[in-house]
Amino acid sequence: MKVIFIEDVPNVAKIGQSKVVADGFARNFLLPRKLAVLADSHAAAAVDAQLKKKMKQRALEEAEMAEVAGKISGLEITIRAKVGENDRLYGSVTGADIARLLTDKAGREIDKRKIELAEPIRQVGTYDVAVRFTHEIGATVKVRVMSEDAVEEPLEKPAEKEATAPVVEEKKAEKAEKAAEKKVKAEKKEAKKPKAAKTEKAEVTDIAVTETKPEKAGKKPRAKSTKKTKAAETATEEGEKKETQPGE
Repeated sequence: MKVIFIEDVPNVAKIGQSKVVADGFARNFLLPRKLAVLADSHAAAAVDAQLKKKMKQRALEEAEMAEVAGKISGLEITIRAKVGENDRLYGSVTGADIARLLTDKAGREIDKRKIELAEPIRQVGTYDVAVRFTHEIGATVKVRVMSEDAVEEPLEKPAEKEATAPVVEEKKAEKAEKAAEKKVKAEKKEAKKPKAAKTEKAEVTDIAVTETKPEKAGKKPRAKSTKKTKAAETATEEGEKKETQPGE
C-alpha cells in the first residue's frame, strides 16, 4: 500500500515522503495514528496544504536543532554525586540529569528522550553520551561523574591554549628584558672597579710621601753635626799651630 507520511516515523520515513508499506502496517499503525494517508485518496489532496506548512515548520525546527547540536557537540558537563566504595555511586545519573544540565548550557530545552543512554550511570568516570535530535542530527557530549568531595581540575580547551600563547610570549619578553637590564647594571659595576683601584693607589702614595718626610728631617741634624765636627777639628789644628810657633 502506498501512503504519504504526514509525520516523521523513525526508521521508516520522514514527513512528506511517499512510500509503499505493508497493508497491515498501514491499516493497523500508520492510518489510525494519523501518521500517514493513502497516496490516492481524497485525504491526500486535503492535507497537501497542511503538509507543506508542516514541512516548512519542520525545516525551521531542524535548523534550530542543528544549531543546538553544534553548540553542545564536544561539550563536557560535570555531575557530582555521593560515592561509596570502589567509586560506585549511591544513586545513579540518568538521561533526565544530563538533559537538565545540557539545557542550562545550550539555553534551549533538551528533551530527556533525546539522550541515548543504554542504562543509568552508576560509576565514577567520564562517559561519551550521544544526543539524538533527529535521525541525521545529533551530537556527542562528555559526562564527567565525580564525587561531591573531589576537587575538579578543568580541562584546558585548545582555544584557551591558543589564547594564552601571546601571554606566555609576553612573559618571556619581560624576563629577557629584565635579564638584559641586570647585565647592563653588572657591566656598569665592573666599569667602576678600576677607578676605585686608582684612588686607592693615590691614597697609598700620599701616605708614603707623608711617612718619608720624617726621614728627610732626620738627615739634616746629621749634616749639622758633621759641620760642627769639622769646625772643632779646624780650631784644634789652629791651636796646635799657635802653640808650636814660639818654640820655633
